[in-house]
Amino acid sequence: MPAGGRGTVLGVTSDRQDLPFLRKLARTQRFTLGAPKEFAVAPDASRVLFLRSADGYDNKHSLWALDLDTGTESVVVDAGALLPGDEDLPPEERARRERARETGGGVVRYAVDAGHTTAAFSLAGKLYTVDLASGDVTLRVDSAAVDPRLNPTGTHVAYAAGGALRVVDLASGEDTVLADEPDDDVTWGLAEFIAAEEMRRSRGYWWAPDGKSVLAQRTDTSGVHRWHIADPANPSTPPASVAYPAAGTPNARVTLAFLGLDGSRVDVDLGAWEYVAAVHWSAGGPPLVTVQTRDQRRTDVLAVDPETGSTRQLYSDTDDAWVELVTGVPAWTEDGRLVRVVVADDAYRLMIDGELVTEPSLQVRSVVHVGREVLFTASADDPTQIHVYRTENGSVRQLSSVKGVTVAAGRADACVLSAWSLDHAGPRVSVVRDGHEPVSIAVHTADPGIEPRPKMMTVGERGLRAALLLPTGYQPGDGPLPVLLDPYGGPHAQRVLSTRNAFLTPQWFADQGFAVLVADGRGSPGRGPAWEKEIGGRCAEISLNDQVDALHAVAAEHPELDLNRVAIRGWSYGGYLSALAVLRRPDVFHAAVAGAPVTDWALYDTHYTERYLGHPEENPDAYRANSLIEDAPNLQRPLLIVHGMADDNVFVAHALRLSAALLKAGRPHEFLPLVATTHMTPADEDVAENLLQRQVDWLHEQLGGKEATGGGRDAGHDGQADVEQ
Repeated sequence: MPAGGRGTVLGVTSDRQDLPFLRKLARTQRFTLGAPKEFAVAPDASRVLFLRSADGYDNKHSLWALDLDTGTESVVVDAGALLPGDEDLPPEERARRERARETGGGVVRYAVDAGHTTAAFSLAGKLYTVDLASGDVTLRVDSAAVDPRLNPTGTHVAYAAGGALRVVDLASGEDTVLADEPDDDVTWGLAEFIAAEEMRRSRGYWWAPDGKSVLAQRTDTSGVHRWHIADPANPSTPPASVAYPAAGTPNARVTLAFLGLDGSRVDVDLGAWEYVAAVHWSAGGPPLVTVQTRDQRRTDVLAVDPETGSTRQLYSDTDDAWVELVTGVPAWTEDGRLVRVVVADDAYRLMIDGELVTEPSLQVRSVVHVGREVLFTASADDPTQIHVYRTENGSVRQLSSVKGVTVAAGRADACVLSAWSLDHAGPRVSVVRDGHEPVSIAVHTADPGIEPRPKMMTVGERGLRAALLLPTGYQPGDGPLPVLLDPYGGPHAQRVLSTRNAFLTPQWFADQGFAVLVADGRGSPGRGPAWEKEIGGRCAEISLNDQVDALHAVAAEHPELDLNRVAIRGWSYGGYLSALAVLRRPDVFHAAVAGAPVTDWALYDTHYTERYLGHPEENPDAYRANSLIEDAPNLQRPLLIVHGMADDNVFVAHALRLSAALLKAGRPHEFLPLVATTHMTPADEDVAENLLQRQVDWLHEQLGGKEATGGGRDAGHDGQADVEQ
């Protein structure tokens, strides 16, 4: 099946294709199922391993291989055959997936040795290895095993379990403990909450290049405050206790140690740093550890001696606001040159061995791989597009060509490009190798049944990037439209990207009779450090002003937008911004749906919150100015609050405290609790579908009804009003 093909070949039956859009959105996990992911390119570039489910409606991912010489795909591990039933995941794996926002099932992560002879993976918590030549699968651990990783030589596989870091000798099958302590507050080999949630570091141990030892993280949460998550729908279930480092409270104590397969242990002398932000260990040089101060204004990179655990500073970065952490660096090239991303000329620029490699016109987003050359992603003059680049003998060459967003895996001379565009739904995936024609990898995502038609715009005096979506078939003479803003609106995230999938849900909302506006304000990535850091200390003011400015600028060009009927919806920071909008700008916004909103920043985590607002004891005025509780008496507009009761990121306490303050102030509002739901989209298809439908119905009620808004059409069914069937 050709790349991008759609799948009756794989069993996507016509009754599935005829599902209403909301049902398809839920069942396909936002049309991500069936897309290949988690690529690993063999050293000789003869083969690519990847994960993919059978079709766009199958939640269970299997491990596949693509022979690059023949273009033939084959299943290496069939997750459905290996585990026919449902998965029962250990709590540590559930937590890891929550932090990674991983909603899929089956094999969702795997690791290979340096020679690509063996792969290790977990399935329903059990640890397996597979011989990549024969396809033989071996069960190694028949109990809870988290994050299994093979050593480079392929002789051992390590994994975390029950607070310990363990290792299995693949030849003998012997399973031994590398590190363990009889203390429930101490774990080995797992990234702590802050690293996984806020620093994009999901790993907690790293193999030595010779495969004889690991550099492992020890996490002590004894000083972290305990918060409790109850299940009110099942009062017989005991509350879950979690270590949550809220702003101003103690973080977990993270240290590192070298653990040898021979039983040796060497502790690393990190000093008094608050955060371990990144670790890199390759044959190009000694282990690199990035450490950061609590206020995030200084970050040092340390080289570590595996024999003694001593460290030496390689360099230090400082910033009056905060030092931005860039994924994939620092790292050594194969010949021992240090790769960094530095701030110069208001740009994130790639530096190799002290020399700047990229121009100020290119904003480096991430470093994908460092080997002989460097593979990285960056944005040029248009932040709604992200492209893939490589270094080549001191110069830089763009590898991606599709207008939109391309992500990469592999290495500079053999990489996998997943290209997302406004011209097609789902990604187009290909393998690009030096001296060869590209080879496609099949994509089996479901057909959304709607075609977003965003008008991409640059508006206002600050050149805000925005997208406007109108109902399918709308003509200017059809009359004015109520406006629905659909932002994230906060720092370190974008909604306005040149990809069709980014606008599927906004287009569905538009087809219910709204003019939907999506805008990115200051703080969003891709436009340089000054743009990102302008939000510091003034999240509420900056975020809200930018949304208002975008609305008025777009309305000035599009008189069909009815500014007397303006609503806003959002989730997480977008939920915070939505509640903020009706509380502080009722002259502009007439209704809001606030999903999982942060309402009191003192209840959110240390690393994220203190980056923008500082320590609450040192900057109490910033916390008051940016939180919502004291604004409750000002509510004049309809507000619907939605929150998952099992959310361990933005706890439901945020919504409950705002609701309590509103009630105390005599301000009517609605509160919709989602039972057994975390910060992610509800897992239950019916709940996920009905949650969006309820928002549409509620917005119609507040803004004048379906007839007044022209709503009630399901774009997934050619405009027929059957979404509630």
